[in-house]
Amino acid sequence: MTSADWAKKDFYAELGVKKDAGADDIKKAYRRLARDNHPDTHPGDNARHEKFKAVAEAYDVIGDAEKRQQYDQMRAAPTGFGVGGGGGGFDINDLLRDRAGGGFGDMFGDIFGGAGGRGRTQQRRPTKGADVETTATIGFTDAIEGVTISLRLTSDAPCPDCSGTGGKPGTKPHICPECEGAGFVVASVGGAFSMNETCPACGGRQLVYDEPCPTCHGSGRGMSARSIQARIPAGVKDGQKIRLRGKGAAGENGGPAGDLFVNVKVTPHRLFARKGDNLTLEVPISFDEAALGAEVKIPTLGGAPVTLKLPAGTPNGRTFRVRGKGARKADGTNGDLLATVEVQVPAVLDQAAREAVEAYRAATAGRALRTNLFEAS
Repeated sequence: MTSADWAKKDFYAELGVKKDAGADDIKKAYRRLARDNHPDTHPGDNARHEKFKAVAEAYDVIGDAEKRQQYDQMRAAPTGFGVGGGGGGFDINDLLRDRAGGGFGDMFGDIFGGAGGRGRTQQRRPTKGADVETTATIGFTDAIEGVTISLRLTSDAPCPDCSGTGGKPGTKPHICPECEGAGFVVASVGGAFSMNETCPACGGRQLVYDEPCPTCHGSGRGMSARSIQARIPAGVKDGQKIRLRGKGAAGENGGPAGDLFVNVKVTPHRLFARKGDNLTLEVPISFDEAALGAEVKIPTLGGAPVTLKLPAGTPNGRTFRVRGKGARKADGTNGDLLATVEVQVPAVLDQAAREAVEAYRAATAGRALRTNLFEAS
């Protein structure tokens, strides 16, 4: 809204008082109209809500002696001047610059409490709800494939008995005498400086009740328990934090809900482990499979088994890569399965096996496997 728009407003008519009305008459008129049109006492009545805002805006100006004087001087200024320059006449900023310290716009910034015409009795703005954090434990397979889980959440919310008003159900509120319905008070911070603070008597709600709500003891707040369904994406890692927008605490005055942050804990798997976007698997093989080569069938997570082809002379600890059988990546593709072979040494040999091993020893006798251990460095 421009300065010229403000100049056309008749705040005296808005409050139904004469231009020479005293401060007490203005205050009485404001209290009566604010009480009759307050949103808390007339929920859903948009016409009364708009009237309440207009009344609050008017009282912010003519209810303050200094602002009222500036407002009256502005309305008494001669008409026909060019506003903001252009056309004939002269710029009214030139007329008011010395008085307002910066022109028409700055003068109205002083009158109406800052940019945009914000007055002290303006309704509270919509406020985003608080973010909520919780922890969820899921299985290893669910982490790889993704899963929908049910979460039970407890968060701060408007009191369910008084709907956030802070008053005993069935009782009616009245204008807060501490802030006179502004919702905040002016506190000095030293010298000529001051700042607005939330009214300690009404908590910024502008109205007070003689009997507080027995459930929330007048705070208007309580704890809300609810269950939600949350989708944990495929490929989530142990310790990762998932953000679910709009699943947090409810907002106030029509504001959006906060976000939910889920700290994910993943339980270990009996066979598989994870390394980045790859899965790992230890595959036991026998000596003869390593020495002679073999085809070994191994499992995959959530899929059909695959066959590893071991070449003859496969060493212990060699890792084979099975592409596309790992965890889901951020780009939608999958990592790989890394299968590491572990040659197993039998703890007990039967007679036939012992004779076979002894025959192998005899056949390979004389091979100097450890000669390099004694070579001079």
